[in-house]
Amino acid sequence: MLRLQCVSLCLRRLLHSGTINRDLVLEQLRVCCIEDHVFDVVGKNKAKLNVDHVSMAVGMLWQFQKEKPQLLRTVDLIKSHPQFLTLRVLAENKITQMDNLMLIDTLYSFLRLNVDQHDSLIQQLVSEAWLRLNKLSMASLSKFSICLSDQHLQHSPLMGHITNIMAQKLLTIDDARILTILMISVSSLVSPSLRDALITRIDHLLDTTDPTNYNNPRRVVQFLRNIKYSHRPLLEKCNQILLINIPRMNAENISIIMGLYQSLQFNNCEFRLAAKQRLTELIDSSTDPFSFTKLFVTLAPLASPEIREGLVKHKVISAHIYFTLSKKKCILGWKILLSYCTFISQLLIQRNLHVYRPVEVARITQALFLLQYQNPELYTKLRMILTKLQTAERLDLLLEELKYVSGEWFEEMLLEDTMVTLKRMMDQINWTNVPELSLFLTRINHLSPPLMERIADVVIEDIDKFHYSATYATLLPFSVLNYDTVKADEMYEACIGHFTPHISLFDPHLLVLLAYSLAVADCFPEELIKEIFSIDFLGKLDSQLETLPDALNMRVRLRLMELNRAVCLECPEYQVPWFHERYCQRFQKKGNGSINPLQQQIHKMLGEVLGGINYVRIAVLTPYFYTVDFECILDKELKPLPYVESSALPIPSTGQVQWGDSHSNKRDELPPGAQRLAVDFLDSKSFCKNSRNMKGETLMRKRHLEILGYCVIQIPHFEWNSMELSTADAWKNYLKKKIFRECSL
Repeated sequence: MLRLQCVSLCLRRLLHSGTINRDLVLEQLRVCCIEDHVFDVVGKNKAKLNVDHVSMAVGMLWQFQKEKPQLLRTVDLIKSHPQFLTLRVLAENKITQMDNLMLIDTLYSFLRLNVDQHDSLIQQLVSEAWLRLNKLSMASLSKFSICLSDQHLQHSPLMGHITNIMAQKLLTIDDARILTILMISVSSLVSPSLRDALITRIDHLLDTTDPTNYNNPRRVVQFLRNIKYSHRPLLEKCNQILLINIPRMNAENISIIMGLYQSLQFNNCEFRLAAKQRLTELIDSSTDPFSFTKLFVTLAPLASPEIREGLVKHKVISAHIYFTLSKKKCILGWKILLSYCTFISQLLIQRNLHVYRPVEVARITQALFLLQYQNPELYTKLRMILTKLQTAERLDLLLEELKYVSGEWFEEMLLEDTMVTLKRMMDQINWTNVPELSLFLTRINHLSPPLMERIADVVIEDIDKFHYSATYATLLPFSVLNYDTVKADEMYEACIGHFTPHISLFDPHLLVLLAYSLAVADCFPEELIKEIFSIDFLGKLDSQLETLPDALNMRVRLRLMELNRAVCLECPEYQVPWFHERYCQRFQKKGNGSINPLQQQIHKMLGEVLGGINYVRIAVLTPYFYTVDFECILDKELKPLPYVESSALPIPSTGQVQWGDSHSNKRDELPPGAQRLAVDFLDSKSFCKNSRNMKGETLMRKRHLEILGYCVIQIPHFEWNSMELSTADAWKNYLKKKIFRECSL
């Protein structure tokens, strides 16, 4: 009996102690489902709240907000609640009692609830975390780095310390989420060697990560955007993961990714098509202004005219977008912008401009230039800052600055100095920066043999290190600027051999642009040409073109036509049909057909030289739709033959060139020994900016006209407008020599 009483007493003591050890405050917090419940628990238990209670309450407040759509969040109401102040005071008093995980989580939650970064609570939490930095787990370290980024401390010594820890422990990080968060946070402090190490590590982790988690590859793309480094293999790997997940993305996700791709100039056909389909599916479910605006901005550039029309008619667009972009508001904004130009210029002159980066100054200058704002004093000071480019030491950084400078003001103020600087840095040219340098040289239309030779050397030596798609940018200046040397020929062969095994992996539009660039250089790889003019490829291209911006769409269509024409004329053995007749006819109708004063002058002079105005025709349309400035015919004795009437020059279905009939006199066949002359005036666009070197497209046109049976006479602008040809007689003598000397050869 006594034993039973003892057992019963012990059980009662155990049960009583269990009730005493229960944390009733934590239990009350766990069952809270809204913010007000949390504040009720805090208000009723102020004296009992310990560090665990405070941390949990703050975390729950943020979690409740996080689960709400952006427009429905009530952070301001939470911050103004009396019990939120209680939590802030208690948290600040209990910082030393927090373990490492709790410390970082509390800091993160308070920042997400918009507590000011200068608040003493935030400053003390950051200071305590700094003291414990080497003891933080990698997960907490990554979260802490987000907190620092939220406070705009990306360049702080503290972020530098985090960067160093990450670099030392990089190979031990096995969580792609942790690593990608760190990569974004420290991106402004990453050295080239650390950049390469991070890319290698995350490339490995992406292979072992759940492919349904698309935030990891999205953060990788964001990191590449932040460091302005288009690493094609890694981009393509991320893109494949993102493609799998598009059916689960909303408009905002897709909008973010499209924006990142655009910044990196990564224009993937499959992603754009999949994004277009997904966004189209989301139209009906995007009923609030915020989500529909995101959808509209992202889908409109990808959509067909029919879908665009449907978007415009959508009730939200009429109530939201059109209101904010109304004509009156646009005009008002423009007037305000112009009125601020004077204010901005005065402000810039008064302040120390040397603190601005060249790229920032370049953007200001270009904006003012486009607005046609004139201020000599400001432009003089801006030029002094922009010449900082002369003292640049790293080619990669210089090329990044030069991305944002272009136009007439650049050519007038900086081009010569920039070329001197680039030549000084020739030893830094390598496979990583060749594509960007090549694009820059093409954009400024400047032929620099030393730089071109150095580019060719790097390509020939390191072609295996280049991404196959980079060959387009690399070859562009050689084709466009017509730089043709033995070394350049060797470089073309190396590039063709490098990209040919990957032809099927190219985005369709990029493959067309690449093939056209090669055609300009009189290069027609058979495998490339047959791929482009296959039915499957053209169907794929047509689908992609619907998603491209209008300007790029039109450019690619034009290049496809020009490539089609070049192949038909120069490579008939490939048996590629000419299928752009209707396209060219529509394109031709859009032209205004106007004749400028210079053409009228040359037309009159040619008439006087040849024996009358009926001996020369102006703006003649040839087979395959070239327009010749002036056409005339010489017989076998080099005597001009008159035209009775103009004639059409169609191409029959056989593909053979035939000249059209005149109403009164058949001129479809020339007399024996006679020849047609095409007289073309070459303006400054036909030549490189810094020399009289004729550009590739002008030479290709000459080749094609000669294939069509013309003797081509070219009149360079610098000859026609020279001091030597300042009288009518001088111009006539010049034309006589050009026509009769070149046609007699």
